[in-house]
Amino acid sequence: MTEVFTTSATTLLLLAQFGGGLKAAAGAPLLPRVRGMLDLRTFILLGTVLGLLAAASIIGRVLRRSADTTLNPAMVKTFRSRVNAWWTMYAILIAGFLVDFVFLSTATTVVLFGLVSFWALREYITMTPTRRGDHRTLFWTFFLFTPLQYVLVGIGSFCFELYTTMIPVYASLFIPARIAISGDPKRFLERVAKIQAGLLICVYALSHAPALLSLELHTSAGQPWAGSRAGLLFYFVLLVQLNDVFQYVWGQLLGKHVIAEQINSSKTWEGVIGGLMSSMLLSMLLYWATPFSLWEAPCIALVVSLAGFAGTMTMSAVKRDRGVSDYGTLVQGHAGVLDRIDSICFAAPVFFHITRYFFSAL
Repeated sequence: MTEVFTTSATTLLLLAQFGGGLKAAAGAPLLPRVRGMLDLRTFILLGTVLGLLAAASIIGRVLRRSADTTLNPAMVKTFRSRVNAWWTMYAILIAGFLVDFVFLSTATTVVLFGLVSFWALREYITMTPTRRGDHRTLFWTFFLFTPLQYVLVGIGSFCFELYTTMIPVYASLFIPARIAISGDPKRFLERVAKIQAGLLICVYALSHAPALLSLELHTSAGQPWAGSRAGLLFYFVLLVQLNDVFQYVWGQLLGKHVIAEQINSSKTWEGVIGGLMSSMLLSMLLYWATPFSLWEAPCIALVVSLAGFAGTMTMSAVKRDRGVSDYGTLVQGHAGVLDRIDSICFAAPVFFHITRYFFSAL
């Protein structure tokens, strides 16, 4: 599997470089796309988040060594696990931004998201059994449609119609046809639906996050936005991740009415409402990092947070159906990649299309 993962990474990088050259050849220069990759506001946002993570790590160490028996050890363990996962996630994301900033490109960030999609799809597929007739279909899914989606995203708005239709239309038609050709009819609809859903959620939906880097944005007043698209992407990831945290915290503090106990016993109505309100407040505090106004930011945060909540519940239902607690263990002692990005997968298309429709210079 390590060799397969390395081969896929190399393919993604080469195709992303090819995609950049294709766009340049088409007459759309790369420099305007990356001119707004990073600015002072983005560095302030990144520095603030890193400072908060450092403080959270210190708090986690103190809680672990504390002899206070009033603290729930399971909650402390969950807190420290999430902080460690955030360190990994944000360190990789920031490193990608910096590399792209130095080389005036967006390829690194796009490739990083492509690798995350590849690994999330792997976790999703390996969680459920496959038949021999599915193997060639899975090969095309992993090594054609996944890297091709991110190549099209890397090319940018020039290929908007292609990367928004390639998987939901062409891949969705190819998958059942290819499985049918294999000659194995057993549980045909179940097998097709599983692969289609995995490709749609883990690859197509998540690819809308780095697609933000290709947008030329205006404010709602029609003025060109001078901010950083990398900062907007970071803001989106931060908003969705903290919404998950807010829902968990409010659920632990005030939660009494579980939404769907057999799906996710930790999700309560009080937690969701508290998380939504907290996310809206956070978006107002950080609106300066976006093209949104002070009152537009919380409205968008409300919709995006609801989408993230829907993603968490949906992927929890999949896990309950398969009788597992986590999708995988990329890092020993932590949940899988898909467990960390399920809310991002559902929220990314919503945030992208709202931003593109209302704030993009079409």
